[in-house]
Amino acid sequence: MTTALLRTADELHGRVRVGRRAVVMTMGALHEGHATLIRTAREIAGPDGEVVVTVFVNPLQFGKGEDLDRYPRTLDADLKTAEDSGADAVFAPGVEEVYPGGEPQVRVSAGPMGERLEGASRPGHFDGMLTVVAKLLHLTRPDVALYGQKDAQQLALIRRMARDLNFGVEIVGVPTVREEDGLALSSRNRYLKPEERRTALALSRALFAGRDRHAAQEALRARAREVPATHARAEALSAIGESRAAADTHAVAKARTSPTTAPGHDAGRRPGPTGGPAAVRAAARLVLDDAGRLSPPLALDYLALVDPSDFTEIEDDFTGEAVLAVAARVGTTRLIDNIPLTFGAAS
Repeated sequence: MTTALLRTADELHGRVRVGRRAVVMTMGALHEGHATLIRTAREIAGPDGEVVVTVFVNPLQFGKGEDLDRYPRTLDADLKTAEDSGADAVFAPGVEEVYPGGEPQVRVSAGPMGERLEGASRPGHFDGMLTVVAKLLHLTRPDVALYGQKDAQQLALIRRMARDLNFGVEIVGVPTVREEDGLALSSRNRYLKPEERRTALALSRALFAGRDRHAAQEALRARAREVPATHARAEALSAIGESRAAADTHAVAKARTSPTTAPGHDAGRRPGPTGGPAAVRAAARLVLDDAGRLSPPLALDYLALVDPSDFTEIEDDFTGEAVLAVAARVGTTRLIDNIPLTFGAAS
């Protein structure tokens, strides 16, 4: 397969379309995470479909003092990666092709969700991101567009835009790809010095600590639903010296007697065990606090456990899908990461 390099929308629109068109949007500097997106797009499009990879460093989503000028531009290598991964075409327009009249006066607003977490740290970022995504969706005219779960808030906003504004395109999220040491793949990882990379590993370690705490809690919830347990039984075990069994029984009993849903909460929020989201946050924060004392230190921006529908913090009685997200700076490099969690999965 020879992957075509296209610079204008007219070149892209002149291609003959037979099957489904799947689009992967990138800012270039492609790595294995992007390659995974492209391979997934190839599977979705099928042998008769078409996979188009966009490469465009969008100036609208970089704030003052951010790394627009030094963001890596590696088009030749990107073309090779796209070809090896199964792309039919790389659409790499210049700024004048995407914004022919200069910066657009009319833009897409990300709304309240775009002002939280990443939006609070990078004002205007999501408005610029959604504006270019909307333009690229119109220019590429795909049946399906794929985005990485690593940028979870971005993915949620794109899904919301496609739904709210009737874009008529299927949005697919693809799980985060990680290095062997757990660091989430990012084009900005190349900025990290060896000692900075060691500190940066705290992001994924914190998420995994929260995930492990969550898994332990969910296992306890499941056991509480299946194993009869009472405080009386725990006291009886204590009396005969079975301290470890007694402690376990206390924990199971506590899981069975979790708080009730508060008035006004929606139907997706049901009783959870004491600790719940707060314990998950605490487990992750311990790792991040330790990383703040390393050399070089990790400067935490935020740690959040949120509802992916609107990126607001979840409460202790929440059940359903959630996202544990973190952002921090190591040296001059800002990194983000997240993992999905499900609360009350067995209920």
